[in-house]
Amino acid sequence: MRKILAVLLLLTQFAFSAELRYFMQGENSPKFSMPYGDNGGKFAKSGDAKIYYEIYGKGEVVVVLHGGGLGSMYEMGGFIDELKKTYQVIAISTRAHGKSDIGQTPFSLEQRADDIMAVLKHAKVEKAVNLLGFSDGGYSAYAFGAKYPKMAKKIVTIGAGEVLATNKRFVFSLDEWRAYDAKFIAQQEALMSEPKRYAEFLKMYENMWNGAVVSKEIFSKISAHVLVINGQNDMNSHLQTAVNAYQSLPNASLAIIPDTSHPCFLENFDAVWAVVKPFLAK
Repeated sequence: MRKILAVLLLLTQFAFSAELRYFMQGENSPKFSMPYGDNGGKFAKSGDAKIYYEIYGKGEVVVVLHGGGLGSMYEMGGFIDELKKTYQVIAISTRAHGKSDIGQTPFSLEQRADDIMAVLKHAKVEKAVNLLGFSDGGYSAYAFGAKYPKMAKKIVTIGAGEVLATNKRFVFSLDEWRAYDAKFIAQQEALMSEPKRYAEFLKMYENMWNGAVVSKEIFSKISAHVLVINGQNDMNSHLQTAVNAYQSLPNASLAIIPDTSHPCFLENFDAVWAVVKPFLAK
């Protein structure tokens, strides 16, 4: 009887993994080859938190960083599917997202950079790496490039333009997000080590971004070649902010994806991959 129950439990866990989704994934949305984010990864200790990551493929390292708040490793599946054919991909679940711990210390971009470095050390990576990040993950990549310039070879950011201090205040509501996509929120709660702290995590995330500045002070410290990608109609990272980031970075290229919004790579992956692939290969 115990063996039967164990098999049933294993099948249940597999079924959950097979249904992994990203926020607001529709029936016709892209689906990927593996349940990235819940696929037998490892944990690296960084400060007061354990950071979850998964490794795929062989070759030069590309660190893949997903979006924040509603982001997940799975949303980056298209990139991981392609990159792992010729690179070693290290995909990281950002602190407080997926299986990574929340910790107790206030969130900051510098902390994100340290979390990435902790993962690289745990994975015994000593050479400079490439980084590809979407939105929040793009800002984490900037922070890493600024704090650890010798460890950043090339950086690709998507939907991560210049951020200046404004009077606008970000407010993140768990109930509102659950109303938009209950399945996604339930999935994230099942992955989290401390699901009862979900609302607390959102408050910590709010505090990080309210008043945050990502501008020349950070950009000027990045020596890596950066490819700044932005959707033409991105309402989170407006087009002008992407141009400002491109102009402020010492060594940068710029790609605008026509008729797309913030998650431009989910709307037109072929167009985004067409600029990412040769940039990394150069």
